Amino acid sequence: QVRLFESGGGTAQAGNSLNLSCIGSGRILGTDVLSWFRQRPGEEREFVAGSRNSYGVTHYADSVKGRFTVSRDTARNAIYLQMDNLKPDDTGVYYCAHSSTAYGATMDQGARYVYWGQGTQVTVSG
Repeated sequence: QVRLFESGGGTAQAGNSLNLSCIGSGRILGTDVLSWFRQRPGEEREFVAGSRNSYGVTHYADSVKGRFTVSRDTARNAIYLQMDNLKPDDTGVYYCAHSSTAYGATMDQGARYVYWGQGTQVTVSG
């Protein structure tokens, strides 16, 4: 079993930055994918960015490309999300998730993820 713990959410003004962290425990292999999803108010949960460490593969949603950067620390079972140039539309609850079957572009398929964190709130005012 895998457990995931997010931190780093908060409030920021548009144009500023926030950094999210997710630390995992349990069986997490280097070939597994750790990703970030978010749920904006009134909308369904959506993929943001993901990383498959062993192959140095990352994948981003079009809406965050060039603004968000995902990184991974295999030794800590951690994934981070550096969010720059935040927009009010980035407001939502951000979740960390684990998949042993996702790869490449399939990282954006929520059904491939079994373990999820509790989420951390990000609010962007502008």
